[in-house]
Amino acid sequence: MFKILFSAAALISLFTTPLFAMDKVGHSNDCTSCHTFSITEAAELLKGAGGTVKSVKPAPIKGMFEVLMEKDGRQGVVYIDYAKKRLMQGLIIDLTTLQPVSAHVPEQSQQKQVTSLDTKTIPLENSIVMGNPTGAKKLYVFTDPDCPYCRKFHAELKTLAKTTSDVAIYIVPFPLPMHPGAYDKARAILEVKSLDVLDKAFEGKEVPKPAKDASKAQVDANIKFGNANGISGTPTLVLPDGKILVGGRDAETLKKMLEEK
Repeated sequence: MFKILFSAAALISLFTTPLFAMDKVGHSNDCTSCHTFSITEAAELLKGAGGTVKSVKPAPIKGMFEVLMEKDGRQGVVYIDYAKKRLMQGLIIDLTTLQPVSAHVPEQSQQKQVTSLDTKTIPLENSIVMGNPTGAKKLYVFTDPDCPYCRKFHAELKTLAKTTSDVAIYIVPFPLPMHPGAYDKARAILEVKSLDVLDKAFEGKEVPKPAKDASKAQVDANIKFGNANGISGTPTLVLPDGKILVGGRDAETLKKMLEEK
C-alpha cells in the first residue's frame, strides 16, 4: 500500500512541476523557439526521396515538422520528428470531423476537402478487380503499393474478398509522389492486371518492368482524377454511395459497411 501511495504522490509531483508544465521559467510553449528546420535542411535530409521541398511548418501534432514536397506537378506532405532522424508518411486525421488536417492546406489548393464523389466517374478501366467482378456490392480503393498502410490494408482486402462472395473491389493504383518506385509498380499492375502481380507489389516483391506507354497514361489519369476529387493520401476508400473514407478498415468492418449500403 505504501508503494502505491508513494507512486501516486510521485506522479502528482511530476505533473505539477514547472518543468512538466513548461511555464515561463522553463521550456516555452512555443516549440519553434527551440526546434527549427529550414527548407535547406529538409532538402538535404530528403534528397533521396526525390522531389522538391517547398515549405516547412510545425505539424498539427507536437514534436514533428510538416514538409510540403512537390514532384511531377503533384504535392504531398511528409512528417519529420524534431530529432530529424525519422520520417512519417500518411495523413493526420481530426477525430472530431474525421477529416485530414494539414499545416499546408492553403498551399495544397488542388486538394479539395470533399466527402463524396460520383462513382460513375471513377476511371475503372484503370483498375484491377479483386473478389467477384460481377458482385452487387462495390468498393473502390485508391492505393499505393509502396505505402506501408496500404500494404497492411491489402491483406484485409484479400480477407474481405475471400469471405464475401458478392463484393467487387476495384483497386485503383494511385502512386504518391514521395514513393519514387510506386509509379512503375502501378504501371506494371495495370499492364498485366494479374492478382498475383498485384499481391507481389504489395508484398514488396519484384514485379515486371512496365513496357507500354498506355500504362503511363492510365496511371496519370488516376492521379488526375484523384487530384480533382480531393484524394491526396492512401489508402482512400469510396463506398457504393460515393462516400469517401480516408484510411483502411479491417475486413469485418468493411463487410458491415457494405451491407449497410
